[in-house]
Amino acid sequence: MSLTNVWVQTQSDGLVRADQVVGVDAHTTPALSGKPSRWLLDVVLAGPLGSGTRDGWTVTMAHRTLVQTAEDPGDAPAALVRLLAQLDLVNAAGIVTATRADARDDDGPGRPGPAGDVVAGGGRVRLRFVPFAGPEPGHHTGAEYL
Repeated sequence: MSLTNVWVQTQSDGLVRADQVVGVDAHTTPALSGKPSRWLLDVVLAGPLGSGTRDGWTVTMAHRTLVQTAEDPGDAPAALVRLLAQLDLVNAAGIVTATRADARDDDGPGRPGPAGDVVAGGGRVRLRFVPFAGPEPGHHTGAEYL
């Protein structure tokens, strides 16, 4: 993918450039005392995390959570990958967000909602792409004008 102009909003780590995503994962957290297990929709990034030893540096995967749900997000990982592939085809620029869909929404899974959002999965995760606003006509955007 060459999604250098598409960013993915994480729940607590800010924005991640979409071309850095090497995987999408949905998994549960362990139930802790007094807290129920939750489903997480994560993007997976490859990067040098951890610590070095005499034997070398260990490269591990970093998971960045996009949204938490009480229910299984179903096909939300596949829907996110499909959305990124579609954005790659049109050379898009903007931000992808994932939110829990409101249970009162009339939209069914896989059908566009308001503003063209895609609702995916039994856990009702809403994926939305918001393109960056283009420059006003006559405003130069070349590097020499920035």
